[in-house]
Amino acid sequence: MHIPLVDWLRAQDDETLAALLRLRPDLAVPPPADLTVLATRAGIRASVHRACDDLDTVTLAVLEALVVADADTRPVPLAEVRRLLGPDVTAAALERALGALRERALLWGGDDELALVPAAREVVPSHPGGLGRPASGPAASSELPALLASVEPDERRVLEALAAGPPIGRSRSGSDPESPVGRLLARGLLLRVDPETVELPRQIGLALRGDRPLGPIEVAPPDLSTVDRGAETVDGTAAGAALAALRQVEALIALWGQVPPPVLRSGGLGVRELRRAAKEMDAEEPVAALLVELAVAADLIGQSDGTAPEWTPTTAADIWAAVGAEQRWSVLARAWLELPRLAGLVGRRDDAGRPIPALSDPLRRPLAVRDRRRVLAGLAELPPGTAVGSPAALTNLLAWRAPRRGGRLRDEVVDWTLAEATVLGIVALDALSGPGRTLLEDPGEAAAALRAALPEPIDHVLLQADLTAIAPGPLVAELARELALMADVESAGGATVYRFTEGSVRRALDAGRTPTELRDLLTARSATPVPQALTYLVDDVARRHGRLRGGTAASFLRSDDEVLLSEVLAHPDSTVFELRRIAPTVAISPLPLVELLDGLRSAGFIPAAEDAGGGVLDLSDRGRRIDARRSRAARTPAPSEPTAAHLESVVSRMRAGDTLAGVRRSVSGSATPAASNGTSDTLATLQHAARARRSVWIGFVDGHGVAGERVLEPTSVGGGVVEGRDRVGGDLYRMPLHRITSIALVD
Repeated sequence: MHIPLVDWLRAQDDETLAALLRLRPDLAVPPPADLTVLATRAGIRASVHRACDDLDTVTLAVLEALVVADADTRPVPLAEVRRLLGPDVTAAALERALGALRERALLWGGDDELALVPAAREVVPSHPGGLGRPASGPAASSELPALLASVEPDERRVLEALAAGPPIGRSRSGSDPESPVGRLLARGLLLRVDPETVELPRQIGLALRGDRPLGPIEVAPPDLSTVDRGAETVDGTAAGAALAALRQVEALIALWGQVPPPVLRSGGLGVRELRRAAKEMDAEEPVAALLVELAVAADLIGQSDGTAPEWTPTTAADIWAAVGAEQRWSVLARAWLELPRLAGLVGRRDDAGRPIPALSDPLRRPLAVRDRRRVLAGLAELPPGTAVGSPAALTNLLAWRAPRRGGRLRDEVVDWTLAEATVLGIVALDALSGPGRTLLEDPGEAAAALRAALPEPIDHVLLQADLTAIAPGPLVAELARELALMADVESAGGATVYRFTEGSVRRALDAGRTPTELRDLLTARSATPVPQALTYLVDDVARRHGRLRGGTAASFLRSDDEVLLSEVLAHPDSTVFELRRIAPTVAISPLPLVELLDGLRSAGFIPAAEDAGGGVLDLSDRGRRIDARRSRAARTPAPSEPTAAHLESVVSRMRAGDTLAGVRRSVSGSATPAASNGTSDTLATLQHAARARRSVWIGFVDGHGVAGERVLEPTSVGGGVVEGRDRVGGDLYRMPLHRITSIALVD
């Protein structure tokens, strides 16, 4: 006898119910009150659609066969499903598919009476199995084989074309009784849908398909060819990509700190601003769009307040820049892994035909996180250092495993994920890197994994005669910081090239470094002799640097060289500085010190700023900053799988709710309103239950006025309070008598 889904669920053990909630977590939000609620949710259309997103090709084919067999309206035997699937699906594959459907409560019942949730019909195509609707008349009669044997060749071609699917065809010749379609309509082998559309009845489609009623089914997953790249090679390549991505994000922060781009009125970043950022980062536009998205997602860049908001670096960017490379990479990698957006859509056209800008709302895709992890999980199945033969092979495998996932962008999402992960060093050479594998399994240890993959920092550079320095690898933090201060990066890669210029040396002197310190640093840290040209450059800039001293008067200017100060006052642009000489070696100006020094430099002088003690004061512009919107530690973590303890608790509550519902039904006709008989009758009923050790069903109102119910086994009654054990939850409970609204003895 066919049993309803709720009764089938009641017959399952707690482990099975917990597994169901793990596979379909939406059923447990909020926790169902009882198993009746669970069964109702399990059949809701949206929930069934989500549950089917995880089914592979074979399981979806079995689901389609069940719909063709009308298992959603009546129980069907397993033999009928097996006949529809044909010889392609083995008994073992069929059993696995049925098990997957039962685990998700999409299917229940024994092999003699398989029942399917009605909403499953909305999951499969409108013509399940490529078959039309069942028909009466000749198509349903025993004469069908003879009718098919008697059709003309041109008529058979029409039938076979529709039998291959879809079963719907358009034909204007159907009105001609002498045409093939007209003759088939006359004999009932085709059905008229409208004046220009015909449909092939399901019985005829099944008969023409022979021993494969649903057509060929791809039972085995596609082969995934692999290439052994070597774990060390993959990790080394990934480390280089990670360092390159960090340099590009640093360049972006520096650019937008100086010239923040405006936020578009519709939100997002303008195409021109993205191109400028890509040029500054020395990256292709898709890569630039990705890194811009990550910088905003990591809260390194945000929207400024005001009537004309701009994309501006936040104070978190300075904290980020101060930590090690592996920690900076971890911030970006985790932001990418949890990014609910598709950067690959930047530049595509929206429904209105307009290009989609970076940082705009149309890029938001909540399921992007799930799909991204799915691609990485596919790579994680391979041994370390093993790459897929081609991205297309991985795409085909993932499409077989979950054909419904990803929608129309399903295959493109795989390509985008691999490309983006390669930019960040999570993937290298089409293989999951060691840091990427750790990021997927334990994000908190990702930084340590990258640190192990990075080459050992070096403490020297190679100085060249053309005023350049070559760093043959990542530098120790102190040397990298000092070298970035006194030289400009000319090219980055496996070996970074720095160039010394008058401006870069002056930058170091402005920051308080002395010429002797610069020369000593170059001598100590260079594996090659210091070129004479570089020594001359440092000495020449140092000789002219700081001979003019600026302070605040608003600001002042002083120099031990009276002639030099006179030269400044005589300069044609000196009127702009509004300088006034107050001593042979001192002049003052109402301009801010930064403006005064910038003006003097534009006029060809090389002044230096000094503090109150006469030391060099660093006034270099570090770019604009806004407050970080939130700390990374305070961000909402990505939803995690429910724990076993949580699922056990939900199942326990459902069981308790089911028990309470059963008690409620048993006492529905005998419950007595407490107010109708007064507190004395309620007290008498409770005292009788306590003496006879019987349970009572109690309806009550709590202190907040919320109605509730409880099955109680009273142990003591007195003082206006009843005490007893909750028969559903098992806890001890106390309740004031005046809060009881109805009561009944439970058999």
